[in-house]
Amino acid sequence: MRLSSFLDALRGLVFLLRTERNARVHALATIVVVALGLVLGVDANAWCWLVLSTALVWITEALNTAIERLADRVTAERNPLIRQAKDVAAGAVLLSAGSAVVIGVLVLGPPLRRWLRA
Repeated sequence: MRLSSFLDALRGLVFLLRTERNARVHALATIVVVALGLVLGVDANAWCWLVLSTALVWITEALNTAIERLADRVTAERNPLIRQAKDVAAGAVLLSAGSAVVIGVLVLGPPLRRWLRA
């Protein structure tokens, strides 16, 4: 990969964090999940699930933002097809975030209960 492509991608991620409130919420959630995983000493299998679910949330959030930006560039007028595209993209973020919460509870819940009881 060329260095400029890598820098473009980083600029996109910085843009995502600077402009999207939900991306900052995802960043905080990511930090909490990583911290809990480290404190609780979860195994490699658990890390795979946590990383996969976290990555899915970030990917859907980034794609949702990209779709919203492109749609807003196409037209500022209300358009039912653009509204549907935006809603579907937002729905994908909701599904991925909901799945990540379920995975987080399933993976981190039992060791967190043990840790709190100790």
